[in-house]
Amino acid sequence: MNVVRRFATATVLSASLVVVAGCSSPAPAPPRSTGSGSDAASSAAASTASASASAGASTAAAPVLEPLPAAIPADLQRYYSQKLTWTSAGCDAGFQCTTMKVPLDYANPGSGSDDISLAVVRRTSSGQGSQHLGSLLVNPGGPGGSAIDYAEYAATSFPSVIRNAYDIVGMDPRGVNRSTPVTCLTNQQMDTFAATDTTPDSSAEINTLLAADKTFAQGCEQRSGALLGHVSTVEAAKDMDVLRALLGDAKLNYLGKSYGTFLGATYAGLFPSRVGHLVLDGAMNPSLDALQLDSQQAGGFETAFNAFAADCVKQSSCPLGSTTQQAGTRLDALFAAWDKHPLSTDSPSRPLDEALGTTGVISAMYDQGEWPTLRAALNQAVAGNGSGLLALSDEYYERSASGQYQNLMAANAAVNCLDLAPAATTPQEVEQQLPTYRKASPHFGTTLAWSGLSCASWPVKPTGEPHTIPAKGAAPILVVGTTRDPATPYAWAQALAAQLDSGTLLSFNGDGHTAYERGSSCVDSDVNTYLLTGRTPAKGTMCN
Repeated sequence: MNVVRRFATATVLSASLVVVAGCSSPAPAPPRSTGSGSDAASSAAASTASASASAGASTAAAPVLEPLPAAIPADLQRYYSQKLTWTSAGCDAGFQCTTMKVPLDYANPGSGSDDISLAVVRRTSSGQGSQHLGSLLVNPGGPGGSAIDYAEYAATSFPSVIRNAYDIVGMDPRGVNRSTPVTCLTNQQMDTFAATDTTPDSSAEINTLLAADKTFAQGCEQRSGALLGHVSTVEAAKDMDVLRALLGDAKLNYLGKSYGTFLGATYAGLFPSRVGHLVLDGAMNPSLDALQLDSQQAGGFETAFNAFAADCVKQSSCPLGSTTQQAGTRLDALFAAWDKHPLSTDSPSRPLDEALGTTGVISAMYDQGEWPTLRAALNQAVAGNGSGLLALSDEYYERSASGQYQNLMAANAAVNCLDLAPAATTPQEVEQQLPTYRKASPHFGTTLAWSGLSCASWPVKPTGEPHTIPAKGAAPILVVGTTRDPATPYAWAQALAAQLDSGTLLSFNGDGHTAYERGSSCVDSDVNTYLLTGRTPAKGTMCN
C-alpha cells in the first residue's frame, strides 16, 4: 500500500468532513516511548475522569443493544457452512488469503443473488496443541481502515508470544477496500473535496460547503447503489460471526482499535455467548449521538494540541512562540492567513488552504512521534511553503504520491451516516451548535461543527441510534483508554467499560491515539496476559 501513516496510530473517523485515517505503511517504524507521569498528564486524567460522568449521563435514556438468539437462523445456514479456500497465490509473502460470501441484507438473505464478497487474510501461528489459541481477528478502525493491511502489520510486529499463540486474521469489512467497496468520487474530485473550506465566513462559502457534501453523497449513491444501505456496524459485526464460524473458532478473539472498538463491542452485544478474548483499544462510546461524538472529539484534538504545544515551545525550532498561549494564538493566525492566501506547495495545482492545513495539523495529533514532523512542516509553512503540511494531510486522507485515494473516505462516510443521524441538518443548526464546539476546542471546534453537516445530504436514512451495550453473559472484555487521546477521548473508554457488564478498563497516562504496541511495556504486558489467559488487570490500573 502507498500510505505512510503507521498502524500504531489506527484511528476513529467521525462522520464529519474532517476525519482521520487509520492506516499505515507496510513497514511501520517501531512505536516511540510515551507516558511520563507528569503533572500535565495527571491533570488530563483527572479532567477526563470528570468528563466521563457527563459523557455517560445520556446512557440512562439510550436504548440497549439486545443480543441475538443463540441459534443460527435457517436462512443463514448456507453462509455459516460455506467452505473457505485458502491460497497463497496473489497474497503478500507469508500470508494466505480467501474470500467469503455474506448476504447484502441479513433481514432478507433471499436466494443469494445479492450476496457480497468479503476479503480475508491470515498468517497461521507456529503454536501446537494447547499452545494454539485459535484465531485473533484484528481491525484498525476508521470506519474504512483496511483490516487486511493491519493484519499484515500485526503478523510481523505484534509480540512473538501473541503471533505464536494465534493465527492473525484480518477481514476488510463490507464496503471497505478489498471487500465490495463503497465508491463515491474520482481522485480529482477527492482533491477538490478535501480542500473545501470548512470554516465558511459568508453565505457563498456555506453554499459551496453544502454543494460539496451533496456532490459527495450523490457520487456515493450513483457508484455504490444498494450497498450504501447495508454497511452498518451491526451488519459488519454479523459478518464477523460468520467468519468466526468458518475459521472453526467457538469463540471470537478480537483486537480492535478506535472505531474497531465499536465494531467489537457491537459484536459482544449481539453475540455475548460467543465472546472469547476481546481487546477494545481507544474506545468509542456508543451511547453518544453525533453531536456529542463530534464535539467531544473536538475536545480530544484540543487536548492533544495543548500537549504538542507544551512540547513545542520547549524546542528551539518551535515556530509557534515560547508559551502554550502564544502557540494557540499563532496557530489561529496561520489558519486565518491560509484561508485568505493559500500557500504554494511542491504540487502547483494543490495550494495549501486552511482546510488542508488544519487537516495536516490534526493528522500529526494522532501520534506524538510525528510532532517533530509537524514542527518542521509549520516552520516551512511560516516561510511560505505548505508542502510539509500537505503531505501530512495526504497521509490523513490516504492519498498516494500519484494522486490515488484508497476508499477510506467513502467507506467512512457510508458507515457513519448509516449508523447515526447527522449532528446537524442545516447551517442554522450549526450556528446554534458553534458555541458548544468552540468551548470544547477553540482551535478546531469551528471546523468540526461545520463538518457535522456532512451526512445531511445522505441518500440513505440512518438505521442506528445511540445505545448502550451491556453484553450480559460475555466473558471478561478489556477496554483500553489513553488519557490524552485526540480522537477517542479517555472519557469514552471509561463509559464503554462501565456499560459492559464484564468490562475492565486499562488506562494509559500518555499521548497519542490508542495504547497497545505504542511504547508502554505496562499496557503491552497487561494486554498480552489477557489475550493469552483471559485474565484482566486489577481494577483502576493506570500505566505510564
